[in-house]
Amino acid sequence: MAGPWNTFVEGDNLDVLPTVPDLVGGPVDLVYIDPPYNTGNEFAYQDDFRGHAHWVAMMRPRLVAAREVLRDTGAIFVSIDDHEVAHLRLLMDEVFGEQNLLAQVVVNLNPKGRQLGGGFATSHEYLLVYARDARRCVLDATSPDAVDAADFPLTAPDGRRFRHLPLRNTNKKFNPVTAPTLHFSVWGDPDSGRVATTPFDGAVEIGPVFGDGRPAVWRWSRPLIDQRPDDLVCRRVQGRLGERVDVFQRDWLLRDVPGGRRKKLRTIWLAEEVGSTDTAVQELKDLVGHVFESPKPTGLVRRILGTMPDDAVVLDFFAGSGTTGHAVALQNAADGGTRRCVSVNCAEPTRPGSNAHAAGLLTVADITRARLRAVAATLGGGLEEPT
Repeated sequence: MAGPWNTFVEGDNLDVLPTVPDLVGGPVDLVYIDPPYNTGNEFAYQDDFRGHAHWVAMMRPRLVAAREVLRDTGAIFVSIDDHEVAHLRLLMDEVFGEQNLLAQVVVNLNPKGRQLGGGFATSHEYLLVYARDARRCVLDATSPDAVDAADFPLTAPDGRRFRHLPLRNTNKKFNPVTAPTLHFSVWGDPDSGRVATTPFDGAVEIGPVFGDGRPAVWRWSRPLIDQRPDDLVCRRVQGRLGERVDVFQRDWLLRDVPGGRRKKLRTIWLAEEVGSTDTAVQELKDLVGHVFESPKPTGLVRRILGTMPDDAVVLDFFAGSGTTGHAVALQNAADGGTRRCVSVNCAEPTRPGSNAHAAGLLTVADITRARLRAVAATLGGGLEEPT
């Protein structure tokens, strides 16, 4: 179903959540929220729910409602800090099931650390990641951005970067007993580098063995070796038992092509990778001014978006400054995706004397709306504001 990249709904998220499937034609694929942290601070909005129990009571029905509109293959990401992370983890175990926990990610949003107050200079927050159903979830926790080009030290004549990986399976769980079809001989010439599954002039017979001489298996089947001979090379190596001839795969970097190399995302995300609170403030300032004290950087949300298909329907029902909708537009513009985002925010008054109030943004919803309108004007994709 085609539609604008962004939709903004003003209202109490508990009232709006059941209506979301009607807005987008079905359940959503991804939920990201940055709820109030219950720290007692007052910025553009109030963030004090008078204790953990009140905060949990506020969050529980909203998470239950979010689960109801989340597709069976979908996932939810929730930002939180130390103040409520323990309570949120237990609450999400209750609502989504502890078997559906995918990760608790540490996000380094303040690399310098908070210098105010006593104690440690806190430099991190968390992302709790849960699947609607871990067995069916389509989340891909890999990214081309996690690939380090320094791990590929060799360069082909055409400029492509690669490394050599043993064609032998180094996992000892795989051996001639457990994987008999992958235990066979190949032929290779260590002078020319050629590898084949049948003998040829100048070739020696090579069987897969571990470094201690015990029989092993290959990672590739005979048909795959026949299909990709140029991605293999025969070399002389020094083993524990002296020099021997072995077969290696040319493992190409291919980071910047569709379907290219990806690597598992780690569970610590650095500010240099996803942005910081400082960069997030600047992003918002460039669009509508310095009207929100602690927005999330679009880089953080774009990394989250990268774990899901490029036509995902995204929901943020604590939309705050509108970072999620902004990130969806940026990512669509960058990769041609057709993601859609529903942002929900209430008309809670901004604090008198705050930058937002002084700028004429009298409610938190006004902040979200102003940013998403500016995003539509600068990046395109449209903005729908149903009444």
